[in-house]
Amino acid sequence: MVAFNSYPQEDPQLDKDLVRTFVGKAHSDMDTVQGLLEEHPTLLNAAHDWKFGDFETALGAASHVGHKELASYLLDAGAQANIFTAALFGRMEIVKPMLDAFPATLHAKGPHGFTLLHHAEKGGEDAAEVLDYLVQLGATEKKIALY
Repeated sequence: MVAFNSYPQEDPQLDKDLVRTFVGKAHSDMDTVQGLLEEHPTLLNAAHDWKFGDFETALGAASHVGHKELASYLLDAGAQANIFTAALFGRMEIVKPMLDAFPATLHAKGPHGFTLLHHAEKGGEDAAEVLDYLVQLGATEKKIALY
């Protein structure tokens, strides 16, 4: 069995300010995100802690604001997909089996406490089927307090 701390931390670490900038810009600024990712590819799945356990990646940022073009760019670059992004894109074939397997995820907090219902609403017409499904399951909240 491997001890929890047996793996040495490899240097260099990502600069926290750089991660915060990258994630922050992923809410709206495609050009800056592309430039930063080209220069620092390891930013792709980096998460910034906005406090109170509110960790957010660039994909999470683009997804909760409904920026599909930026989210698609990040997914094409290899970002780790999740159920919130699947809801944004109306991917019922992903959302339904995930909720069948893990029903409590219906009420999970995404970045900043935004729920699956919020993400599906941001998806617009493309996500209408997912939105209806979430409502049928009893989803009502778009945002849940972080603490």
